[in-house]
Amino acid sequence: MLSPAHRLCDFEFDKTAIAKAAAENRLLTMEIEFSLRCNFRCPYCYVPAERYFEDELSVAESKDVLIQAKALGARRIIILGGEPSIYPHIREMIDFILGQGMDVEMFTNGSGITADFAAWLFERRVRVVLKMNTFDEALQDRLSGRSGAGRIIAAALERLKQAGYPSETAFMAVSTIICRQNLAELPRLWCWLRDQGIAPYFEIITPQANARDNQWLFVEPPRLKILFEELARIDRERYDRTWDIQPPLVGNRCLRHQFSCLVTSKGDVTPCVGVNLSIGNVRRQSLKTIVENSTVLRDLKNYRHTIKGPCNSCDMADGCYGCRGAAYQLTGDYLASDPLCWRHEQDMN
Repeated sequence: MLSPAHRLCDFEFDKTAIAKAAAENRLLTMEIEFSLRCNFRCPYCYVPAERYFEDELSVAESKDVLIQAKALGARRIIILGGEPSIYPHIREMIDFILGQGMDVEMFTNGSGITADFAAWLFERRVRVVLKMNTFDEALQDRLSGRSGAGRIIAAALERLKQAGYPSETAFMAVSTIICRQNLAELPRLWCWLRDQGIAPYFEIITPQANARDNQWLFVEPPRLKILFEELARIDRERYDRTWDIQPPLVGNRCLRHQFSCLVTSKGDVTPCVGVNLSIGNVRRQSLKTIVENSTVLRDLKNYRHTIKGPCNSCDMADGCYGCRGAAYQLTGDYLASDPLCWRHEQDMN
């Protein structure tokens, strides 16, 4: 079991805090999309058609829901997108979140990370997660849907490092999707990040939206297992880190439904990006009312009694319920067993 000192990405909280938040219908984190506008077109992403961008949350509406998240106990706000670094009010919103006493974590493709913005983020100790899938510029361009993306990401990484990332007070990670095209180089990328003190955040692709139309990306569960085992061995032997092997995150657990939710750029509240099932809208109800009254969240918090199939009887079920996004997208049931877990495949045969 992963010890607090050796947690891979520090994306989670300790068991006691998680259990308390779940029991009291409170939050430890909240994910938010200020806008889904993006200048990349990743083949595994869920960014919608242009018409979606009409009637996104205003700055005032976003601030209001952030205040509500704070009242529900949120300690950290995770900014997703779209691409946050090109959102015109991003600095205002980050300062607002920090002013509420919450930490900020921002996922970015790097396209808006100028030297000035990198220094600004470092000064505020914003946790930065840069999206980078490969060392190969041509492949990175293909996986970003934009020519020159590889150079953009490399430049952003260098600017962040020049600004002072990573440090003990300025966390930095690299978010990498696991796909057929980058599979062979992932152990090398893992070590390269580890050696620089950058947290590797490797994740199985959630089969939704664009990803469903790009089956060439997907890796079969038995091969995913081999990768997870190889990275676990590297961490154990080279970095003295030990963790359980389970999807969808390498070296970490995804139990976010116990203590988090997502607010989309149109105000819909969903359990997470993958379980894109609206449980309410902050334009019509308070966040507190939505979180407290959601049957979906109640089911997910009570997962030991509600998850179905092999995931329910798995010997890791006390601390894992697979990827709820994969289950929902592939079966239509957010409580189904994770079809992309190699354990599921073994138990079904």
